[in-house]
Amino acid sequence: MANTLTNLIPVAYRALDIVSRELTGLIGAVNIDASADTIAKGQTVYSPVAPANTQTDIAVGMAVTANVGQTIGTKSLVIDQYKSSSFEWSAEEEFGVNTGARLENIMMDQMAQAFRVHANAIEAFVFNVAKNGASRAIGTTAGTAPILADFAGAKKILDDNGAPATGRSVVLDTTAGVALRGIPNLFKVNESGDSALLRNGILGNLYGFDLRESAGVQPVTKGGMTGALINAGNLTPGSTVLTYDTGTVNTTGFAAGDIITIGSDPNKYVVEVGSTSTTGTFTIAAPGLRTTIVNDAAITVFGTSTRNIALSRNAITLATRLPKFQAGDLASDRYTITDPRTGLAFELTMWPGQRMVKYEVSIAYGASCIKPEHLAVIIG
Repeated sequence: MANTLTNLIPVAYRALDIVSRELTGLIGAVNIDASADTIAKGQTVYSPVAPANTQTDIAVGMAVTANVGQTIGTKSLVIDQYKSSSFEWSAEEEFGVNTGARLENIMMDQMAQAFRVHANAIEAFVFNVAKNGASRAIGTTAGTAPILADFAGAKKILDDNGAPATGRSVVLDTTAGVALRGIPNLFKVNESGDSALLRNGILGNLYGFDLRESAGVQPVTKGGMTGALINAGNLTPGSTVLTYDTGTVNTTGFAAGDIITIGSDPNKYVVEVGSTSTTGTFTIAAPGLRTTIVNDAAITVFGTSTRNIALSRNAITLATRLPKFQAGDLASDRYTITDPRTGLAFELTMWPGQRMVKYEVSIAYGASCIKPEHLAVIIG
C-alpha cells in the first residue's frame, strides 16, 4: 500500500455512506458547531444566558428611576471527548490477501466499523445530555410506546416555554417508530393526505416535529430515591433548586435525568442535578416549577422508561473538531473527511511503522444543553 491516503479516500467515503445510514437521528436534530478549533481539550467555554425580565409602571417625573441590576447566567460546554479508532496492516498481511479489490473491500469494512463506533458513541453522548437536560416530560406509562397525544403534549411544553416554532424534531427509538407506523390516521392516505409512510416507511412531520429515529435513544433506569418530601414549602413557579428531607436513598438517590412528580402538581419535571443524601437539595431543569409547591409535598420518581426526545435545534449544541497534532509527529499523511449527511468531520491518519501501517480515525467533541426550555422528554 502506498504511503499516502489519497487512494483510500474513495474507500473511506463508501464506508462512511454505509455508517451514515445507521440511526443517528439526534446528531441531525441538534446544533452542530464544527468550528470549535479554539477550544482546547478539557477547556470550559461559557455562553451567557440573560435572565427573565420584569414589567414596571412608567414613572413620570424629572428624576431618572433607579437602575435594575441583572445577574447574567451561563451555560458551559467542554470538549472532553478525545477519541480515536484504528486498525493496522502489515506488509505480509497485505500480501496474503493480495492487492486490489479484495484488500480494498476489507479496508472499507474496517473503516466502516471505525466510523460506526464514533457515530454511535456521539449519538449516545448527545442522548445522555438531552435526557438529563429536558425541561419536562410527557407520557403516562413506562414501557409503552408514545401515543399521538404525547406528541401534542410535547408541542405544548415547547410552546409554553417559548421555543422556536421552526427546527423542531422528535427523536424516537425504533419501538416508538414501529408504533407510529401502525397508527391508521398516519398511513391511510385519505386521512393523512400523504403516502410517504405507507409506501416508504418515512415518518415525516407530526405537529411541527420532524420525526427521526435513533439507536442512541435507550431505556433509562430511575434513581433510587423514595419517600422524599419537599422541605421548604410554598416554592413559587420558576423555582429550580428544591429542598427535601426524609428520603430513603440507595447509591443513586435522585439521579440526573430522573423524571419526578411533586404532590398534586400534574407536571413531570426532569432532574438536572441529583443528590445521594437522605436530605438536601436537587435541581430541576429550566424553566422550573409550573405551580406553587407546599411544604411536605411528596416527591415521586417515575419508573424506568425510554426517553424519546422532543427539541428545537438550538436546545443542544454539539461541538466537534479534529484532534490537535504537533508539527514533526510521525504520521506520514492525514486527511479531513466530512460526513455529508451529519456534517461531522473526522481526521483520517496514516502512521507508518516497521513493515506495517496503522490507520486511525479520530474526532474530538463535547455537547451541552444550552436551552433546556426548548427540550422535552416523551416517555416510552
